[in-house]
Amino acid sequence: MKTPAVTVRFAALFLGLLGVGGAVASCQSAGGEVAAAMHTPPVAVAAPAALTPSPAATDSLAPTSLAPLPGVSVELRAAVAELRARLGPEVAALRPEVLERACVGYLTLRQAGRISRPGILAVADMDLPSSEPRLWVLDLRAGKVLHRSPVAHGRGSGDLRARRFSNTVKSACTSVGFYRTQDTYRGKHGLSRRLRGLDAGQNDNALRRYVVLHGADYVSQTYMQHHGQAGNSRGCPALPPDQYKAIIGAVGEGGCLYLSGPGLESKWLAPTVAAQRLATRGWE
Repeated sequence: MKTPAVTVRFAALFLGLLGVGGAVASCQSAGGEVAAAMHTPPVAVAAPAALTPSPAATDSLAPTSLAPLPGVSVELRAAVAELRARLGPEVAALRPEVLERACVGYLTLRQAGRISRPGILAVADMDLPSSEPRLWVLDLRAGKVLHRSPVAHGRGSGDLRARRFSNTVKSACTSVGFYRTQDTYRGKHGLSRRLRGLDAGQNDNALRRYVVLHGADYVSQTYMQHHGQAGNSRGCPALPPDQYKAIIGAVGEGGCLYLSGPGLESKWLAPTVAAQRLATRGWE
């Protein structure tokens, strides 16, 4: 029969092998790379891979179901469908429900005078995985796709899929909603464009959080080919190094950027106002 001291030592060794009782500290860089973990137990054995699947392996690639926007007139819905047809196969992965919301918001914001760049709409479906090119810059008047690219989401929002969105300072999350593109400057990421969030409580802390359009190596083709997805930002919709300057130039100042995500509620999704604007001014 084992003595109590032997039993205690055996239990401690068994718990140590399981990694129980020791805190694991890790940090994540802006590129989404996890630093080496520091284990406090003197003896630690990694758990089997089957018990600790990576976030990318467990993330579903299917976007959240999105119902058509209520209150959209037959005429407005037909106009968006016609626009989609003109934009062609490059928008095949842009869900019709997301495009419709983006267009309604654009028209409402133009009517309200909150955006000033005519005909240019940038829309990102942040409910798609970051492995996909999920940002489109559209010329609504010409019916052309100006740019399509990957775009990163914040590390606080998730790994492969963005599952949490926040307007809170230092949350490192993506904030969904409509943005007005502001002026440009040169910072640590080079050319960058400021973003003003137009949805109260959803993204209106964007300027305080320094949420901007900028380029990042962790959205490059090389990074994505190696990792199978984009890395994570600190909340900015970061862009590929070989495309960010052209995209920043195309959206211009006073343009409309729509970051779509689950649970978004926006006062700019006003179909009646949007229909009136389209009837009188078109996509101008």
